[in-house]
Amino acid sequence: MSKRKRPVIDDTSFGSISVDGVPYDHDIIITLEGKVKKRKKKLSKSVYGTSHTLSLPEIEYVYQEEAKAIIIGSGQYGVARLSEEVYHSLPREDARFPFSPLLRRL
Repeated sequence: MSKRKRPVIDDTSFGSISVDGVPYDHDIIITLEGKVKKRKKKLSKSVYGTSHTLSLPEIEYVYQEEAKAIIIGSGQYGVARLSEEVYHSLPREDARFPFSPLLRRL
C-alpha cells in the first residue's frame, strides 16, 4: 500500500493561498487524496449570511468517510468558526476545536 502525498501549504496572504507551488485566490479544501478543490462557501453563506460561520451542510459536504479529523483553517485573521449546529452535532469524544489563524499553523 502506497502512502499518500501530503500537500504542502507554501504561503498565505489575505485572499490567497499557495499549495505545492500553485497559487489559489479563493478558499480551498484539500481532500484525503491530496486534491485541492474550491471551497463551496455558499453552503454556509446561504444559511448565516457569511462564510465565516461554517454550517452543517458545508461540513457534511467536506467530510469524507475515511477521515479521522477535519482540519479547518480559521482564515488569515482568525475569524472563521463553527456554527452552534455543527458544534452540537459532533460526537463529544471526537470533538476538538483547535482553531487558530492559518499563519500560526504553518
